[in-house]
Amino acid sequence: MENVHLAAEDEDDLYSGYNDYNPTFDSEELDNDIGFQQAVRTSHGRRPPMTAKFPGTAIAARPVGTSYGVESSQGGRLLKARSQMVSSMGRPMTGAVQDGAARPMTAVRAAGYSSTMTRGSTFDPLGQSKGPAPALETKIEDSPEEKIKILEKKVNDLIEESCMAYSRGDQQVALERAKEAGRKERALVRQREQTGTSDHINLDLTYSVLFNLANQYANNDMYQEALNTYSVIVKNKMFSNAGRLKVNMANIYFKQKNFPKAIKFYRMALDQISNAHKEMRIKIMQNIGVVFIKMGQYSDAITSFEHIMSESPNIKSGFNLILCYYAIGDRDRMKKSFQKLISAPLGIDEEDKYIPANDDPKANMVIEAIKNDQLHQMERDRKALAEKYIMTSAKLIAPAIENSFAAGFDWCVDMVKSSQYVELANDLEINKAITYLRQRDFNQAEAVETLKTFEKKDSRVKSAAATNLSFLYFLERDFDQADRYADMAMSADRYNPAALINKGNTVFERQDYEKAAEFYKEALRNDSSCTEGLYNLGLTYKKLGRLDEALDCFLKLHAILRNCPQVMFQLASLYEMLEDPHQAIDWLMQLISVTPTDPQVLAKLGELYDNEGDKSQAFQHYYESFRYFPSNIGVIEWLGAYYIDTQFCEKAIQYFERATLIQPTQVKWQLMVASCYRRSGNYQKALDTYKDIHRKFPENVECLRFLVRLCTDMGLKEVQEYATKLKKVEKMKEIREQRVKSGRESSARGRREGSAGSDLEVRPDSSHSGRGTSTRSERLSAKLRSLPGNNEPYEASAQQNIDASYMDPLGPQMERPKTAAKKRIEEDEFADEELGDDLLPE
Repeated sequence: MENVHLAAEDEDDLYSGYNDYNPTFDSEELDNDIGFQQAVRTSHGRRPPMTAKFPGTAIAARPVGTSYGVESSQGGRLLKARSQMVSSMGRPMTGAVQDGAARPMTAVRAAGYSSTMTRGSTFDPLGQSKGPAPALETKIEDSPEEKIKILEKKVNDLIEESCMAYSRGDQQVALERAKEAGRKERALVRQREQTGTSDHINLDLTYSVLFNLANQYANNDMYQEALNTYSVIVKNKMFSNAGRLKVNMANIYFKQKNFPKAIKFYRMALDQISNAHKEMRIKIMQNIGVVFIKMGQYSDAITSFEHIMSESPNIKSGFNLILCYYAIGDRDRMKKSFQKLISAPLGIDEEDKYIPANDDPKANMVIEAIKNDQLHQMERDRKALAEKYIMTSAKLIAPAIENSFAAGFDWCVDMVKSSQYVELANDLEINKAITYLRQRDFNQAEAVETLKTFEKKDSRVKSAAATNLSFLYFLERDFDQADRYADMAMSADRYNPAALINKGNTVFERQDYEKAAEFYKEALRNDSSCTEGLYNLGLTYKKLGRLDEALDCFLKLHAILRNCPQVMFQLASLYEMLEDPHQAIDWLMQLISVTPTDPQVLAKLGELYDNEGDKSQAFQHYYESFRYFPSNIGVIEWLGAYYIDTQFCEKAIQYFERATLIQPTQVKWQLMVASCYRRSGNYQKALDTYKDIHRKFPENVECLRFLVRLCTDMGLKEVQEYATKLKKVEKMKEIREQRVKSGRESSARGRREGSAGSDLEVRPDSSHSGRGTSTRSERLSAKLRSLPGNNEPYEASAQQNIDASYMDPLGPQMERPKTAAKKRIEEDEFADEELGDDLLPE
């Protein structure tokens, strides 16, 4: 603080004066300064520059001569003497004016200044005193040459518009612009001929117009017009290298499936292309080989592809060569061709250059920039295509080159391991196991052992093998092993959506739907296009009763898979559960348009229409379902009931007879047949049917009752016999019911004794044991009640009231009107069996 000086109040401000300035330097106010403006208007503002003075003399005693006059020492007046000073050599002195121009003071002139100023001239460096510049000369647009240039520009613009329209996918507009360019170009040629400048015709422009027009014809599938236009170009000798366009003509013939012509033009183009264009010649040879394959001439195709593989081997030609040898069945040549295929160069750089080699930040930035550029993407696509061809070739020739599929695949794996595609060897072995699975050979120990060998490999191969093993065990219903390998696949690669879906499926089978939904969601987060995960998630939400979320899942899936029958059926099922039958019917109608012969979908449509009260539509769909699958008991029962309701009992007989063939142990279908005969008035046929039923089911009470009634009405002697049998059967039935009743009473007594014993002696598990005894006794009494008679089949006990409404003293009468009770009983007789929720496999 001792060195700190504080300013006193009377001292001047240390920072004062910085904002003060001399008004002389205020150039912004010069326009308003009256004194400055007056000085500019006087002669002082037009004073000429001073010249050099004579050295060695007194300025005050002697005047100085200049080219403009003599300056006096008195009063400083400028004397206007015209005398010119001349040197002793006779030349003008510096600054003297001669012939209206002053001799320059120096050898260098400043920019914008001139020493040619005469007396009375003003300083005008920008030449503003000369006035505006003269106007530009206007072009004479009416001249023939100018018209030709404008027309050429229009033709070029039309060609460019045609190409741009084709790049946008608007082929029709591209063709129209190309035709218009052709018309303009012909008008241009005529105009040059009229002006006598036909020697200056632009051949390049003519070639461009014709070439673009031919291309647009071909793009619009107007092949004949394209061929005519190409012929005009090819036949004109003034166009250089026009013979190459025969390749385009050959391509058109190939599209037209005119393979001999295509071969001819490919060979003509090959003859007109020199050996210097090696790459183009190779491509033409490859096209020739493909055409020979289309024609079935594999030996000629082999010649072309062998030449290519010897001159410039590539992946496509090697693959086509393997196909040709496979077609003719040459086992040894297939092996040699496969070796040529895996040794063909790809023409791409190694992947090592995309791995940072040091800690140089600039080099790492460059590597990151080129890692995902278009060139690297092209390299990846080319490598993926080569791997696809190699995998396809191995799967194709493996069964043919050796005695067994496994031996052939092993040979291919050995060859790949010794090539540049070493990483494909593991994929080939996994593909071998998958091939077993696709052949439905699930019990092949070879497939399982092959997949198990990858458990100790790297993570990618291990995850793929474990995923396939989990799928295999899931199909075999071995859910523990499936869950184990699903966990292994997830531990090797947590981002593998297939492994997550397999894990979710095993959890789904254990009915842990919440946890299964989490796995499906994780699979979708890893791969948003995983349709299996989205479908399974919708099923899980459906099981959980979260119908709106399930509906969202299936609607999203329908947007991805537009014509998937399973998705549309699930949508219809969900709308039915949401009590929206109209939407359910709409989705089922869409499903019928995709799979018109699915009997279960047709039956479901019939059920929905029946619930809505539309019997005619229900009958139509039920009948279509019966036509495609005549063994559905529910459909047969509904159709029979429909004909009975509409008083066409004769037509209902055929459906119940088919049901009898399908379920011969079910007595109700045979009783239905007999009932239809009786209702239609064919009593003799009904009697014969009842007798046949009695022979098969002698203790059936309903059959005996109808036999007694029919024999009584028809006055037959067998009535006493059937009446006696009916009494015996009814008596046995009463005895059986008494036994059931006594068993029920004994079980009730046992429950009471058990409860009394529990009151006397308290045990930790007495209540549970009493409940278990009660439950077991109830189940036993229910079984006893459901037991049939001695010779009565189990199915007969389910129907005890069939046609009971017709047991009346008046006998069967068709004309008798139906009562409400009778209609209810008939509806109970012909009630539909409930269909399952999911008709399609999940």
